Amino acid sequence: MLETERRGRVLVVRVNHPPHNFMTAGMVRELDALTRSLRRDRSVGAVVITGKPGRLFITHYDVAEILDSVESVGVAPPAWLAGALLRVAAVLRRVPGLRMVAERTPLRGLFELYRIHDVFLRMNRMDKAFVAAINGPATGGGCELALACDWILASENAVFGQPEVNLGIPPGFGGTQRLPRKIGPARALELLTTARQVKAVEAAAIGLANHIYPASELMAKGLEAARTIAAKGPAAVRLVKQAVLRGGNLDLFAACALESDLFAQAFGTQDSKEGMDAFLAKRTPRFKGS
Repeated sequence: MLETERRGRVLVVRVNHPPHNFMTAGMVRELDALTRSLRRDRSVGAVVITGKPGRLFITHYDVAEILDSVESVGVAPPAWLAGALLRVAAVLRRVPGLRMVAERTPLRGLFELYRIHDVFLRMNRMDKAFVAAINGPATGGGCELALACDWILASENAVFGQPEVNLGIPPGFGGTQRLPRKIGPARALELLTTARQVKAVEAAAIGLANHIYPASELMAKGLEAARTIAAKGPAAVRLVKQAVLRGGNLDLFAACALESDLFAQAFGTQDSKEGMDAFLAKRTPRFKGS
């Protein structure tokens, strides 16, 4: 469901799951494999994720698949049991043999939940920038994938939203956590509890999208942004992402201490030596992998 294309140090990923571009467990497995392969690939400096159909990004997670996962468990467990099952799944997923067996049981839905969180957190930790080029509806799981990216660029056709409350469930792939960090808790609670959808202009106004472009220019602008970041030092990109994502929930003193620690870590990298040598020599830096 994911088609990839290299453009120099930029990897373009096109989501192609017609007719609706629903997110599914199969798509998440492909995302899992892709992000794992990128962790140590220094030849890629940035990733652009978009939808292949002209006006579709990722509409939402396949509701029929969610319902099937729920029904496979049987009677809804009480809160204490649901928590216990999640803890059991968390342990089992770290043991490959046990995980493979457990994924064929009614617990499989819990493993899919953990897998998608692992994918998004892996994206956040990587030394590559992820640019979401939203060319259509990005709701539910599609919105959560966009929120896991570092930049969100939107075409005039883009629509964002978290419609899960309409199904009687809360978002489960990071929407309740990343959306408030992106647009503030008041606006996030409004969207999360009403399921109201946001078009591109409003998304940019509230800080959900970085920029809006005509649909015909979206990919060119996404590639331009990705190439700009891919030319920077990978270690610096990774440390900047850590500082922003980890420091945003700390008080100012703790956050500045974190920044100092990450700043000091940078001086142990080849990237920092190359970057400063290039600056003093008035030449373009040649970072490892570029």
